[in-house]
Amino acid sequence: MRGFLLRAAALLLIVLFAGLGTWQVQRLQWKLALIERVESRVHSAPGAPPPPARWGQLSAASDEYRRVRLAGRYLYEFTTAVQAVSDLGSGYWLLTPLCTSEGYIVLVNRGFVPVEQGGPAHYPARSADAAHQCARSPGTPGADIVGLVRITEPRGGFLRENDPARNRWYSRDVQAIAKARGLYNVAPYFVDAAKDQDPAGAPDRPVGGLTVISFHNSHLVYAFTWYALALMVAGAWWWAARGGASREH
Repeated sequence: MRGFLLRAAALLLIVLFAGLGTWQVQRLQWKLALIERVESRVHSAPGAPPPPARWGQLSAASDEYRRVRLAGRYLYEFTTAVQAVSDLGSGYWLLTPLCTSEGYIVLVNRGFVPVEQGGPAHYPARSADAAHQCARSPGTPGADIVGLVRITEPRGGFLRENDPARNRWYSRDVQAIAKARGLYNVAPYFVDAAKDQDPAGAPDRPVGGLTVISFHNSHLVYAFTWYALALMVAGAWWWAARGGASREH
């Protein structure tokens, strides 16, 4: 009875490990397709951002990392500093509302500033009464921005929840930032500006173009590991079964 249970457990492990290996192969194919899709998007010519008619269908699969071009005027006084870690160290992303020439608002991540140049003290919370006029008085040319569409980040970051009441932000949560700033008709995505996109006369100089476009891809290693474990258990099962048969003779 004990031998039967051990053989049954071994067979279950073989099936489990082989299944996990196959799942990792499927994940590998998905990841390679994702990398190819993103690479084609970030090197394409910039197009129009998703318009209001498409906001309800926006998704990471169909829209994230697309290169877009925006024109309008920045509402610098309503900039939000969001805690960040970049290739330049710790600091803040500066998200500034852009009143587009189409009459709606897009939050633009203008770039990175170090700790001593950012934070709530440098960018205090304000309620944007003036921004309500964007739909009736759209932005005049002054900011011409090229960047990448990014999907809102509503779950906080750095193991912390956003705290709008204290003006402390740990993720780029578009809806929460728009609500805290009193912004209306705001796109449900933000745009990471490319390098050197700020117009002349901007009140600060964040470093743009720091979007990380890389995806961890160890699925092939994981697949080999699971398949190897399945083979090891199969080998042990075969050796034990062969030894048991020899003892019976």
